[in-house]
Amino acid sequence: MQLLTLGGLAPAAIPRLETPDLLLRGPRPDDLLEAAALHQDPAFYRYLGNQPNDEETVWRRILGQQGLWAMLGYGSWSVEEKATGRFIGTTGFFDYQRDLTPSLKGTPEAGWVFAPRVHGRGFASQALQVALAWADEHLPAPRTACIIDPDNAASLRLAHKFGYREYARSPYHGSDIVLLERPRGGQ
Repeated sequence: MQLLTLGGLAPAAIPRLETPDLLLRGPRPDDLLEAAALHQDPAFYRYLGNQPNDEETVWRRILGQQGLWAMLGYGSWSVEEKATGRFIGTTGFFDYQRDLTPSLKGTPEAGWVFAPRVHGRGFASQALQVALAWADEHLPAPRTACIIDPDNAASLRLAHKFGYREYARSPYHGSDIVLLERPRGGQ
């Protein structure tokens, strides 16, 4: 696959964040191959609608991640493992205008997905910790929220670890989800 780059067009300024093991950076075209492979792995997508995503859909997600930064001043980061230089997932904040009750509109929605091969290594905790610290300093919203499949125990534990608390359950795209919220500063 060959990707075009357009000289002279600068991407939106996306802050780079670092942890001891990770680099959180803006999405890049070369994330596509690794991201598309992840979206074909049942262990990756089982709590994300339980359906694989094709390369076209994954590419649109990457473009959307870049677009959030340009339009809203926040978005998600591609997460790169420093030791290998490989793309291992994404974390950050979204505004998907989801059609659900209660509404998340106007509330930055936190999210994180990581390659199954790195689960259990503390990478999600490292990434979420620096992303939330950035949000607490830069987002004017009084809270962030997230939605999680009720069967995703690991993700629910991570959310609770960083101060997210359940406030509702709702049907979304044919499945029930847990809605959680965290006040700015995690208090």
